[in-house]
Order: sequence, then C-alpha cells, then structure tokens
Amino acid sequence: MPAMTPGLQHLPERFTEFDSDPETLARRLLGQRLVRILDGVRLAGIIVETEAYLGLEDRAAHTFNGLRTARNESMYLPGGHAYVYFTYGMHHCLNVVCGAAGEGVAVLIRAIEPTEGLAEMRARRRAARKDTDLCSGPAKLTQALGIDRTLDGANLLQSHILLLERLRSRALPESRIVRSPRVGVTYAGDWARRPLRFHIRKNRFVSRPLTGLTAREV
Repeated sequence: MPAMTPGLQHLPERFTEFDSDPETLARRLLGQRLVRILDGVRLAGIIVETEAYLGLEDRAAHTFNGLRTARNESMYLPGGHAYVYFTYGMHHCLNVVCGAAGEGVAVLIRAIEPTEGLAEMRARRRAARKDTDLCSGPAKLTQALGIDRTLDGANLLQSHILLLERLRSRALPESRIVRSPRVGVTYAGDWARRPLRFHIRKNRFVSRPLTGLTAREV
C-alpha cells in the first residue's frame, strides 16, 4: 500500500446538485457543509435546517407573482448561485438558488452546526451564550460567518470564499428528517401552513421554534 505524502489532505468535493426543485434541494442540503473563507480562515458547519421557496406561485417567496427588483434579481439566476438579502434593517439571510435561470426558486439556509472556525464565530456572535446558539437561525449564521450583500449572486460552483462541500453522496434518509411549516411567513395565507421547512431530527443546533405550527414528519 503506497504511503501518503505528508501534509497532503483529501479536499472535499463541491456540492453540485443545484438543478433540482427547491423541496428536493432543501432535503439534499441537510448534512452537507457550508463553508465561508474569511480573511484566509475557514468558517464552516453542517447544514441542519432549510426552507424551500417555490417561486412565482409561492406567496412567501420574494419572487411571488413574478416580482423582479434589484433586491431579488439573484434569485432568478441559474441554480448554484447565492441569493443574500437584508431584512428588518438589520439581518442578512443566505439562500441557495436552484432550478433553471428565470424560475426564481431557492432554499433558505436556516441553521448550521458549526464545526470549523468557532473562535472566529464566537467573536462575531458575542450575544451567543453557547455554541448551540452561534448559527441556530438564518440571521445568526450569516453574522457568525460574515455573510452579507457583497456575496449576493456569488457562484457557489466557482467561488473560493463561499461554497458548499459534499459530505454525503445521498440525501439523508427520510427517517432522519422532520418536515414542518416555515417560520415567520404568516402573511402568506395558506402557504404559511405548507410543510416546506426541513431539519435533522433531534439536532441541537436547529433554530427555534423547532416545529413552527403542527409538525409533520416524513
């Protein structure tokens, strides 16, 4: 058996399956790794919670009814781009665009389990009293990882500062996924009750509330 060359490490392959629909991608992203390279330091974590946004028909999506503005233009890019928006005048949220160009569909990354660069994350998230609170929400994780509008439209297939790494060749089994309504979209009528939120069962790093409205497991 040949000896390994000292200092060489296997580099994880990039996640590339962005041509799927948002519900499928929301599941596939669970258990994969989100990576942010900030000032030469890797800040990374395992994706444990996502939400699917279904585009023109989805009253909770920023592209509902074909709305197209400077703010949401990146959501119309081909799958594999980042859509980063600023909300409530204080928070950034990271979405992964999927499907074909012009569809306007994406997956919100709601929470990650931090695994690399925790000291830097703690410095950026001083309000977090424990590590389970570092990235347990869409605004928390963007603050911890230094993600803002400068990364809006980033190509996740090519970027060296914001990318997704494959840790799993297959999606998590359905027995490990809990599905429930999305959070904070009560304005969307019936769409607020649709089970388009996905998280890893019994993971301590998911956001609160755990189940939104009445949860349904898949």
